[in-house]
Amino acid sequence: MAELSHLGASGEANMVDVGDKADTSRSATAEGFVRMRPETLALIREGNAKKGDVIGTARLAGIMAAKKTSDLIPLCHPLMLTKVAVEIAEDGALPGLRVTAIAKLSGKTGVEMEALTAVSVACLTIYDMAKAADKAMEIGGIRLREKTGGKSGTYRLED
Repeated sequence: MAELSHLGASGEANMVDVGDKADTSRSATAEGFVRMRPETLALIREGNAKKGDVIGTARLAGIMAAKKTSDLIPLCHPLMLTKVAVEIAEDGALPGLRVTAIAKLSGKTGVEMEALTAVSVACLTIYDMAKAADKAMEIGGIRLREKTGGKSGTYRLED
């Protein structure tokens, strides 16, 4: 089993020293969903949510959140992201919205937490923007789909 990199010799939490690591191109893709009533999805699709453009606002919130990840998660390094993209797509089978985020950089540490944070905050924003119509919405399935770069190489979630 792999060791936890954020634990010191005595078990105390610490920030990993990445100073001697080489810069490499790194990326991460994360996903999640917001399940809702079909009527709520229709409100969002038609642009009739009381708070305004749900999808556009959630996309921006996700991007902004990725850039603030180190302010939210105590042991994350501040990163110079080169790209963050958040896609939100309707999924009638849920019914609801599927959120995907991609984060990229050239650096000494990975961007998995940034991609996961982007998805999480985008999903929370969807909930906030539509909660007047549907307080029973469910946020779920937030997970890492893929990561590339760094010493550990490529990881892809196998469904």
